Amino acid sequence: MAELMFIDFLTVGMDQLVNQAAKMRYMFGGKITLPMVVRLPAGAGVQAAAQHSQSLEAWLTHVPGLKVVYPSTPQDALGLMLSAIEDDNPVMFIEHKLLYSVTGEVEDDVKPIPLGLADIKREGSDVTVIATGKMVHDALKAAELLSKEGIEVEVIDPRSLYPLDKETIFKSVQKTNKVVIVTEENKRGGYGGEISALISENYFDYLDAPIIRLGALDTPIPFSPKLESYVIPNETDIVNAVKKMI
Repeated sequence: MAELMFIDFLTVGMDQLVNQAAKMRYMFGGKITLPMVVRLPAGAGVQAAAQHSQSLEAWLTHVPGLKVVYPSTPQDALGLMLSAIEDDNPVMFIEHKLLYSVTGEVEDDVKPIPLGLADIKREGSDVTVIATGKMVHDALKAAELLSKEGIEVEVIDPRSLYPLDKETIFKSVQKTNKVVIVTEENKRGGYGGEISALISENYFDYLDAPIIRLGALDTPIPFSPKLESYVIPNETDIVNAVKKMI
């Protein structure tokens, strides 16, 4: 198990991860295993500026041979870590820095959470909000605000970006017919676009409105707290996006 301190430092080890670790098992016909976990603290919100605040999950999910997980709660972090350690493939374990201070209940009988199993953090019938990392908590805050106005939002946390639990997402789309995707990564080229494409390709006829994607502005993360907050999506942005669809 390795920890890079900041996901931004992937640039230093990309050759080893992308051209070596991700491909070795395939190139040796499955005769070797690579039980490796790489912990990757990610995200903004701590005024760490442009080189220590990025969300680079799209880089990792693009590479065949790498598994990518992104927990949002203590229970999920523990369960997914157990599965990541047991897996014989390289697992990229993304941890949002602001979630280190978040507390939550953890079951006494801790069991591994299978990779590729999403979690419905809140059930709803009007709009599906798919969120990752810290954005899960922003989505839940937005859902509570919208509930006071009679709008019930279903919040889905993929937890595992690859493998991705498409079935849970598709079932929610069939129920609500409206989708908002919220990730902290730069919107341009982000993994949120991949989720949007999967829904459009497979369940376009169920959509009553175009999918809305929310992400960070296409700019390096600023050091200034006010500018940093402006760049990153929040619960207000989610509320406005949902209302736009209703």
